[in-house]
Amino acid sequence: MTAAALGLAVALGPIALLAGASAAQASPADEAGPRSVTALIPADPDVSAAIASLAPDGCTDAALPITVEESRLTAVLPDAADPTRPADRTFARTMVEGGGFGDWTSSFADRLCRTKSLAQATATAEKLGSQLWREAVTRAQSQGDVAGDLPASDDRPLYWTRIEAMAVLHQWDATFGLDADQRTDLVEAFDKASRGMKDISFPQGKGVKRVLVSGFDPYTLDGGTTGPAAGTVGNNIRHGNPSGATALSIDGTKHVGADGTVVFFQAYTLPVSYPEFERGYLEDTVGPLMQARKGGLDASITVSQAGGSQFNLEQWNGRYHGVTVGNDRYAPCPTVGGVPQLAVDNIGCNTQVVQRWGGGDTLTDPPQWTSATLPIEQMIAAKTGSDIPRPPGDTWPDESVAFGVVWNTNYSYFADCSSPEVTNVDQRETVYPPSSAPTPPPADSCSRNGAGGAYLSNESAYRNTLLRDRLGLDIPAGHIHTPGMQNFETDFGVSDDTFDAWRTAIAAQTRQLIHVVGENS
Repeated sequence: MTAAALGLAVALGPIALLAGASAAQASPADEAGPRSVTALIPADPDVSAAIASLAPDGCTDAALPITVEESRLTAVLPDAADPTRPADRTFARTMVEGGGFGDWTSSFADRLCRTKSLAQATATAEKLGSQLWREAVTRAQSQGDVAGDLPASDDRPLYWTRIEAMAVLHQWDATFGLDADQRTDLVEAFDKASRGMKDISFPQGKGVKRVLVSGFDPYTLDGGTTGPAAGTVGNNIRHGNPSGATALSIDGTKHVGADGTVVFFQAYTLPVSYPEFERGYLEDTVGPLMQARKGGLDASITVSQAGGSQFNLEQWNGRYHGVTVGNDRYAPCPTVGGVPQLAVDNIGCNTQVVQRWGGGDTLTDPPQWTSATLPIEQMIAAKTGSDIPRPPGDTWPDESVAFGVVWNTNYSYFADCSSPEVTNVDQRETVYPPSSAPTPPPADSCSRNGAGGAYLSNESAYRNTLLRDRLGLDIPAGHIHTPGMQNFETDFGVSDDTFDAWRTAIAAQTRQLIHVVGENS
C-alpha cells in the first residue's frame, strides 16, 4: 500500500472527539505526539438508524459518536445495470449478506445487549470477535459451496461485518454505563479478536517451523468513478485487499517442505489507520510470539497490496510515515504546500513505539531504518507464479508466470535531517544475486520512504523488523508487496470474474512465496 498507489483526494474532515477522550479534549494538534486513539465523529441520523436496526429495541443511543469507517455503512453505489438509480442495498449490507454474514451483527448485538457488566461485555465481545474471524477463515478455505453469493476468497465481508459490529459497540447504551476509556478498550478487545490476533497458536516440538503472516483491511474506500444516481458514492468503496484474502486463506494451514519439515502458518489482519498502530496492535500480536523461549517464531512476514503485476520484496523500511490518510481520513504528517514535513519539527512524522515494546523518543531511537531478512534468492528462484493462472489484463512481460517477483531496494531520504531536500535511490532487481550489491541508506540520514513507501505497509514492515532486532532474533522477517487487485469489468458491479481472478491469483502466489520463506527459515 504505497502512497503512490493511492492517489487519494480526501479532506481530513472535522474531528469531533477522540475515542477514549471527552469532547473537551478534542484537538487536531498532535502537540503531545501522534494520535493513539481513533477519532470519533457525530453520527448521521441515517447511520444511527442503520445501527439501531441491527440491535434490539432500546439497546443503542443515536447520540453517541461513531468512527469515519462506520459512517460508510450507509453508502450506496449506483445500480450496476442502471447507474441512473441507486443500488437496492447499501454496499456494506451487500458485502455482509454476500459473505453469508447477514444475521451476524444482529446476533452479536443481542448477546452484547444482554450483558450486565463491563467484564461480561468484554468477554462476550472478544469471544464473538474470535468466532467471526474463524468463520471468515473457514469460508475462505472452503472447497465447496459457501453461504452468500460472493466468492469464498472475498476478504471484504469480514471487514464490513466487523465495521457493523464496532458501530453497535460505539452506540451501545449499556445499562451499567460506560465511560469513554472503557468503551475504547471494549471496542479494541473485539477489534483485535476479529482480526485473528487472539487465536494464534502454534504446535510445539522439533521438526516444526512456525511462520506468522499479516494482511491488511481494504483501503482507499472514498472517491473513484461516480454515477448520475443521486446520493450515491464513488466506486472505490468496492476495494478489497489481496493481503487480507491471503491471511484468511493461509491461517491455520501447514506446508511440508522438500526435506520433510512441517511448516505451520498463523495469520492476522491489520487496520489501515495510524492510531491502532500507535497503540501497539502489531507489537502486541507479534512481540509475545517472538519472545517465546519455546515454540517461538521461525519467521514473521508482513504483507500488503501495492500495484501493477509484480510482487515487491521490500528490503529497507523507513521510520518516516503519515503523508497519506488512513481509512479514518487521518494523516499525522501531511505535506505542507507540497513540501514534506520533517520529523525534527513534527513528531507525528516518525513511527512511535509504545513503552512496553521499547519506546524511544529521539530521531535515532527507534532507528531511522530497518532491514528485511527474507530469503530473497530462494523467493525469486522459486518461480512461484509458474503454476498460477494469469488473470485478464496481467501485464507482467514474462508470460510463463502469473506475476513477477522483484527485490525492491529503493528508498529515499533526507540527507540533512533539518532540510526538506529528498534524495531518491532507484535500484530494483529481478535476478539474484544482482550484478552489483545495492547501496544501503546512509547511516546518518533521516528516512523519507522505505522500499515500500511511507504508508502503513512500510510501517508494518518497520515495526515487525524492529521487534526482531530489539529482541535479538536471527529469523526471516520482511515485507511482501502484492500486485494491485482492483480490476473490475464494470464501473459499479460489486464483484465479477475478473476481480475474483486477480484476487485468487495474487493470494495463491503470495501463499507460495510464504511457503518458500517457511522452507528456508
